[in-house]
Amino acid sequence: MAQSQAQAPHPPLEGTQLVIGTIAVSLAVFMNVLDTSIANVSIPSISGDLGVSSDQGTWVITSFAVANAISVPLTGWLTDRIGQVRLFMASIVLFVISSWMCGLSPNLPFLLASRVLQGAVAGPMIPLSQTLLLASYPRAKAPMALSMWAMTTLIAPVAGPILGGWISDNISWPWIFYVNIPVGIVAALATWAIFRNRDSVIKKAPIDIVGLVLLITWVGSLQVMLDKGKDLDWFSSTTIVVLGLTAVIALAFFIVWELTDKHPVVDLSLFKLRNFTGGTVALAVGYGLYFGNLVLLPLWLQTDIGYTATDAGLVLAPVGVFAIILSPVTGKILPRTDPRYISTASFLIFALVFWMRSRYTTGVDTYSLMLPTLIQGIGMAGFFIPLVSITLSGLPGHRIPAASGLSNFVRIMCGGIGTSIFETAWDHRSILHHAQLTEHAHAYNPVFDQSITQMGGVGLNQAQAYGLFNSMTTQQAAQLGVNDLFYVSAGIFVALIALIWVTRPERAGSGDSAAAASAAH
Repeated sequence: MAQSQAQAPHPPLEGTQLVIGTIAVSLAVFMNVLDTSIANVSIPSISGDLGVSSDQGTWVITSFAVANAISVPLTGWLTDRIGQVRLFMASIVLFVISSWMCGLSPNLPFLLASRVLQGAVAGPMIPLSQTLLLASYPRAKAPMALSMWAMTTLIAPVAGPILGGWISDNISWPWIFYVNIPVGIVAALATWAIFRNRDSVIKKAPIDIVGLVLLITWVGSLQVMLDKGKDLDWFSSTTIVVLGLTAVIALAFFIVWELTDKHPVVDLSLFKLRNFTGGTVALAVGYGLYFGNLVLLPLWLQTDIGYTATDAGLVLAPVGVFAIILSPVTGKILPRTDPRYISTASFLIFALVFWMRSRYTTGVDTYSLMLPTLIQGIGMAGFFIPLVSITLSGLPGHRIPAASGLSNFVRIMCGGIGTSIFETAWDHRSILHHAQLTEHAHAYNPVFDQSITQMGGVGLNQAQAYGLFNSMTTQQAAQLGVNDLFYVSAGIFVALIALIWVTRPERAGSGDSAAAASAAH
């Protein structure tokens, strides 16, 4: 991608063209990032309307994430073959079409197929938006361009749950996808008007077909195993065993092939570098925890606490307040300080947030729900850019695109895996707690016997009293299960700090900082 640009340099845009070009790229990014979170609070509505369970409904999120993860590493090869402007345009147009298909979906399989297409065509959009934006501004103003771009990526995840919740409650869930259509059309027309004569040179480049097939095989097998594992009772099922073995074998062949191929689809040799490995793993695992909890929290609020989709979205909204205010500050101080300090502070804040959530009860109030989310915004402001700065530290310029693509691939993949793991773990912990709570529900337990007697005193017969007790036990078990996951998340964030300090980032100049920032999302 960088090579193509070097062969056909274009002067920076000026005046109205620069404004329109920035808006066009930002709209495309906003639409893309919005779709990673807008469906989160709408899963119960989608599941109910399509007649599937909530855990099946979460495939709507994970299918997008996995398809997106697979397509991100192919951005460079596709750019060489198609051209960056044409590829960016194609991504926008196909994203709009797939969004329309999602809204029209009559059943879950059709919706999942549409989301897979949507995720696949969305893959090149984020890297190319950075490329087009940086090429549009003078080098001296690159930090300003990237800060504007970063603001868009911070606003979209905050707007997603609120917009998704409001649409689900007041209109209908298909409109969470239809909203992309007018935004995408405007972005496509503006992009074509401004950038159509600024395309990169097209050149033929070989593709690692074997590596691509192996990549799709192990990623797809792993994700289906994670999604279906709970329904099929995990490794007691032949299907799950086959999927697990397929994923492991394909991954093993993938690693060997990619390390020996002349034109690998993914440059795994980057993992030999301490900074890249430490930064990438810390960022990916941290993102997987964050995204898994981002799905779990509204789902728990709606299924067990009685929140509407809109209210669940509003609970998540405060995360954007400090994130948007403090992100420019992070960008300013990063070149003058060790990024490990900022990352450590961010991870400690995330740990504090999840510990606070682990103290929730079934009678949790709105203030207790929103305070940790507000604090989490401080951690978000120092999460992406410092870790990417560490990941890319010391790399020569020609390796940065490959490193950015691989780091993004691992991060996005962990986001999809995190969703599946949290869903399954919550179900298992809830079942365990339910069994432990009901062990004491017998006639020889005076507390239980007194509770049933009191229920009878208000007019409930024995069957109704037992039913009410079971309902209360189920709610409490779900609460304890979600608390377990919040507590474990806090502990993992603390443990990840060790990975940050294994790295030895070099002091970056302004150009390196800009390159790092451009890959942050």
